[in-house]
Amino acid sequence: MSTEQAAAIEPDTKDWTWVLEESCPECGFDAGAVDRTTLGRAVRDNAAFWAEVLGDPRSGTRPEPTVWSPTEYGCHVRDVNRVFAGRLEQMLTQDDPLFANWDQDETAVADRYDEQRAADVVPDLVAAAELAAGWYDRVGDDDWDRPGRRSNGSVFTVDTLGRYHLHDLVHHRWDVRWVQAGQDARH
Repeated sequence: MSTEQAAAIEPDTKDWTWVLEESCPECGFDAGAVDRTTLGRAVRDNAAFWAEVLGDPRSGTRPEPTVWSPTEYGCHVRDVNRVFAGRLEQMLTQDDPLFANWDQDETAVADRYDEQRAADVVPDLVAAAELAAGWYDRVGDDDWDRPGRRSNGSVFTVDTLGRYHLHDLVHHRWDVRWVQAGQDARH
């Protein structure tokens, strides 16, 4: 894929924290319906989905020039899991940590998501998901309300961070639904 195509992706500047209060109209995710004790399993299940999708020969194909390919989404999901594993660790080991900024769009360009190979992405995605899932599995009953903050002022608890994280994973699974539906990437 050319650099010109990679530059065509419009940065996502939305504040998605609203998904903690209402269902996502696109992917249908309902944060209130999530059993927080199953977050680890849900993260692992999502990684298994990506391992399957990234095995599809079309995984490097963008459905539109301005929409990431499944491989690019897989890179993002890998990195989301890494970031959230780090944030979970901070929340469980520090008092009210302030999270470092993470610019997902800058990461996509700097790490050349558009040039990564699906076969190389899968093991790192699965490992990152396992790391995050392991942190969710270790959350004690008294730890779900531990706080952490983004630099923009958004305050999370371990519980809400987990639901927010899971939405990101579910939503990107929805973004690549065309692959499993057997559709051509352009339709």
